[in-house]
Amino acid sequence: MTPVDTGRDSKDRAAFLARLREFEGRETGPPFIGRDPVNAPMIHHWCDAIGDDLPVYADADLATQSVHGGIVAPPTMLQVWAMAGLRPAQASLETELRKLLGILADAGFLAVIATNYDQEYTRYVKPGECLSETTVIESISEEKTTGLGVGHFVTTRSTYRDEQEHAVGTSGMRILVYNPKPRDVAAPPVSERAAARPKRKSPARGRDNAFFWEGIDVGELRIQRCSGCGTLHHPPRPMCHHCQSVEWDWIVSSGRGTVHSFVVYHRPEVAPFDAPYVVGLIELEEGTRLVSNVVGIPPDEVRIDMPVECHFDEVEEGLILPQFYPAGSSARDGAQ
Repeated sequence: MTPVDTGRDSKDRAAFLARLREFEGRETGPPFIGRDPVNAPMIHHWCDAIGDDLPVYADADLATQSVHGGIVAPPTMLQVWAMAGLRPAQASLETELRKLLGILADAGFLAVIATNYDQEYTRYVKPGECLSETTVIESISEEKTTGLGVGHFVTTRSTYRDEQEHAVGTSGMRILVYNPKPRDVAAPPVSERAAARPKRKSPARGRDNAFFWEGIDVGELRIQRCSGCGTLHHPPRPMCHHCQSVEWDWIVSSGRGTVHSFVVYHRPEVAPFDAPYVVGLIELEEGTRLVSNVVGIPPDEVRIDMPVECHFDEVEEGLILPQFYPAGSSARDGAQ
């Protein structure tokens, strides 16, 4: 494989783009038929992971009384019902998209990063329905220079259909296929980078979340509580999704909880954050969840269900944020 020659003349680039755009409008392969029908166990797993307790997804009696007439799947599960699985058949991998990516790779565009994803829903789907997915290569951009390097944006559009071939929804994916820009060999010292790095943007404060940030300012982790049914909400919202009440107050959380899920962020580097760092979904002992950083521990030592506790750190001058440390950890002293 040869590296991208950024000195290529416009004629060469035009010829290469024309070759790429021969793939526009092509289906990536035959329709993929979902291995399993829409089913209640997967809906339950999804709702548990996301924290979505809307009755029409799980309560058969209430769902029957709704406009749906029975259980429906969350619309955001659309892609789930037509996934190939962790060990797909090799034939399903030999697609037009793979051929396109091979041509780009041979030209030196070796790295891939997703940049956009969207979904549109035509109707709800119900348990027992079998969905298929057809994907079309929608567009390929001309060569672009980005912060990551020179590359092409490739956009695909997938349509999901029921057994009668009626569309139930679509999804669009845009990826950047690029030649990674070389990192500076003579990078400035850490102290100089820190001094020059931009500051974090202060969180937006509005009528619905002012109480939360006012609590942070005084060292309290405040969680919104519905005055109608007592359901806890985070992030704050103007209406309770459970009983539709618009009346609420708040409680002060103990700040103790466990790591429900997490990711370790490595690249691309985004100022003002120093990678790698951990973004965790914290399950508070009061029963609700929030997203925050897990600090005071090497990223590779963070574990699911690890006990953590909240501390309020001044991450920059005048900006205090709740961050979670291992429970009982002495590592907080001197930690960023």
